Amino acid sequence: MKIVHHGAKTGVTGSCHELIIGDNSLLIDCGLFQGKEARETLDIEFDINKMAALLLTHSHIDHIGRLPWLLAAGFSGPIYTTEATAALVPLMLEDGLKIQLGLNKKQCEKALALIHQRIRPVPYDCWAQVVLPTGELVKIRFRPAGHILGSAYIEIKLPTNEIVVFSGDLGPKNTPLLTDPIAPKSAHTLVIESTYGDKPHHQLEHRQRVLKQIIERSLQDGGAIIIPAFSVGRTQELLFDLENIIAEVDVDPNEDQTIKRVWQRLPIILDSPLAQKVTEQYRYFHELWAKEAKQRRYMGRHPLAFDQCITIDSHADHIELVNRLQHSGEPAIIVAASGMCSGGRVVNYLKALLADKRTDVIFAGYQAQGTTGRALVDGEKVVKIDDKVIDVAAQIHQLSGYSAHAAQEDLVSFVADIEQGPQVIKVVHGDLEAQTALATELRKVKPEATVIIAASE
Repeated sequence: MKIVHHGAKTGVTGSCHELIIGDNSLLIDCGLFQGKEARETLDIEFDINKMAALLLTHSHIDHIGRLPWLLAAGFSGPIYTTEATAALVPLMLEDGLKIQLGLNKKQCEKALALIHQRIRPVPYDCWAQVVLPTGELVKIRFRPAGHILGSAYIEIKLPTNEIVVFSGDLGPKNTPLLTDPIAPKSAHTLVIESTYGDKPHHQLEHRQRVLKQIIERSLQDGGAIIIPAFSVGRTQELLFDLENIIAEVDVDPNEDQTIKRVWQRLPIILDSPLAQKVTEQYRYFHELWAKEAKQRRYMGRHPLAFDQCITIDSHADHIELVNRLQHSGEPAIIVAASGMCSGGRVVNYLKALLADKRTDVIFAGYQAQGTTGRALVDGEKVVKIDDKVIDVAAQIHQLSGYSAHAAQEDLVSFVADIEQGPQVIKVVHGDLEAQTALATELRKVKPEATVIIAASE
């Protein structure tokens, strides 16, 4: 058994790992490189002739984005993933094929039809069998990872009965919308992400209160509040908390009446066609929600489809709203993709409103090097968007607690909770500093394990 990394070895994008089993192999994820790691070519630069199957941990584009190129290169095996991820993958890929690559409708339909034929949905916690060309059986099981809807870590039981675990992207504990990841009982080899392997606890318990404080402070000056957010995961977490803020303000007898009236009239604008489709899937798969989210739903509330949440569908309506907000300065919260401001409708809001000092931009997630989001978070006072140079007068805020990635504490806890093993831990999907910091902590809780930093190999 051997593991080869074709992505996410020295950074946090392009996840793609090959598990070689004798003369055959399994591919775990096939993601797009983004930010500073972006590549001019998306060609598959590794041998696929002996790959028996592709396993997908979740539907983020940095884990599935090269899938069309994998098929174009001749990969003909099945694609295994969870039921919710199987529903989200076509949505995510269609958006990427249209917007990022400019494919027309017919080309998109052809690519997506092929993917539909190959996908084999597997329910959580159920073992599925993959037959290798040699006739050997490999068993796979998807377990909840708590990262986004449908996300999973994967247990792979080899013909030797050794278990290899790929973490995919693990979510933090105690989020209100999705269930916590629970560590496997045993593993011989663990491949674990380290996106925030050098970061402390995310302070999830304070995120809603801080979000409310930032918004109320921003509303004093009027103007728009822009929240760049990924269409899957971050958007739904934000909508969930905004609905709860409005509900709590409405029933709190101690709340200032002026503030209460502002919240009751404040439009929450979801301006992302993809995010709308993804949110519909979140509502459909509500049985995967965490206990707190289920309780709100059973009480008759609609945490992802509330009255003040306004969706913008057509591009014409989007442009009209951008122009209106630019000239009126009226208060509104806009949640729009992309989360790193590298594309999507949020770009038009930024071009129109960054120069207005009444504008506030709230970042609620990781900003990769080389993205507009990273430049704004780093305090750049001049940014270039679509060849347009913009002076930044807007207030920029960074809000913790909305990361879909587990921080160091939760990652270490996940590994510590593995009762048997692992003998080998490979740390991937992080900058060198994050991988090194996490490896140091993992050696403390699993001193008998060999801990390998992929970025240093």
